[in-house]
Amino acid sequence: MSSAAPQTQGTKSAPLARVMRPVNSLVERFIPSAFVFAVVLTFVVAVAALLLTDAGPVDVITGWGDGLSGLLAFMTQMALILLLGHTLANTGPVRSVLARLGGVPRTVLQAYLFVFVVASLASLITWGLGLVVGVLLAKEVAAQGRERGLRLHFPMLVAAGYSGYVIWHMGYSASGPLTAATEGSFIAEQLGRTIPVGETIFTWWNIAAAVATIVVVGVALALVAPRDGEQVIELGFDARDSDNVDLDDEVVTPADRVDASRVVTLLVGLALAAYLVLHFTNGGTLTLDIVNWTFLALILLLVRNTFELIALIKNAASNVGEILLQFPLYAGIMGIMATTGLITIFSDWVVGVATPATFGVLAFLSAGVVNFFVPSGGGQFAVQSPVMLDAAERLGVDPSVAIMAIAYGDQWTNMIQPFWALPVLAIASLKMRDILGYTTVTLIASGLVFAGVLLLVGAGV
Repeated sequence: MSSAAPQTQGTKSAPLARVMRPVNSLVERFIPSAFVFAVVLTFVVAVAALLLTDAGPVDVITGWGDGLSGLLAFMTQMALILLLGHTLANTGPVRSVLARLGGVPRTVLQAYLFVFVVASLASLITWGLGLVVGVLLAKEVAAQGRERGLRLHFPMLVAAGYSGYVIWHMGYSASGPLTAATEGSFIAEQLGRTIPVGETIFTWWNIAAAVATIVVVGVALALVAPRDGEQVIELGFDARDSDNVDLDDEVVTPADRVDASRVVTLLVGLALAAYLVLHFTNGGTLTLDIVNWTFLALILLLVRNTFELIALIKNAASNVGEILLQFPLYAGIMGIMATTGLITIFSDWVVGVATPATFGVLAFLSAGVVNFFVPSGGGQFAVQSPVMLDAAERLGVDPSVAIMAIAYGDQWTNMIQPFWALPVLAIASLKMRDILGYTTVTLIASGLVFAGVLLLVGAGV
């Protein structure tokens, strides 16, 4: 975190900040941790199973306990995506690129929009990368802009960077679509087949939706950016000093010389890159594992030695623990739903209120709500996709629509759900209330795009 206190200029409070003040208070005072949400959701599902099905307490406990280990492989894949994305963003070459990019914007408005667009593109590559790149670039742009005399509102810059995260589930590391494309995954087992990413991530309508979201959200952020005379909180000059990762790279023994050598990481990185080339040239498809090996190969090729690799991994690992703790609970919820028949009851309700044309929007909106309680995209798919895929099959809706609708809902309400914002805010030394007014605008703008696209797809356009 920065040791420099933000510097405030101007006397007027931004109108948007005043409007969002009650929401800020609600979020910071009454929304508990994601782990508590997972525990509460477990009990809610258990009670629902007791009330709505013929299952008794023993059946519920047994289904829950048997299900706890059901997502261990998936849990590892999700943890690696976050770990490797965070690590990649902090490698020397990537940080050097960010430093150069920090000097690109020449006006205040360009600064906000530039951070948003770069963070959006990074999020399409991998969500872990997008989260970290957004806030690191915001700090670079703030520091270099201040040196050039630009009055940049730092909370707005951070909000713009975090807003790029609103399209992560449409890109290369989209956990839901990649899970559906992975042999042996829980989605593939339910459907009896895999769904290649060409039917989800790389459909024309998903690509068009990603582009449209960047444009619409960019316009919205430009409209609500602080104007002259409004309060501006600038970042201190030394804001980037604490971003450096401490390296324990003292070379004393022969073993230290091996760890300090570039050869070890380079050889493994080249071998992994060769494997990936062979995988795709032999007709291999994109899966969760292949995405992770891609990021690992890049990291191994970019780091200077084992010392740096270990330091970066240790730095990134602090963001993974809380997520790992939640996945067994999500798996237990799946176990209750499957063994008691609760999934069929929920599916019946969806089928009763939806039509093939409206199913996508209904799934999207419900996913947005579920995301408040299950903020992990992978965890949400574990809980919600069995219900929505069953309902889609009964309505005659392509399962890819169900998968992408859940993906859209998951990324959508991340803009006002504090779970994923916490590491960003820690790096920026801000609180949720500092950015929530702007990210709420992102929520509204992106939601219009997501709902509109799903309506068009449902209408067969």
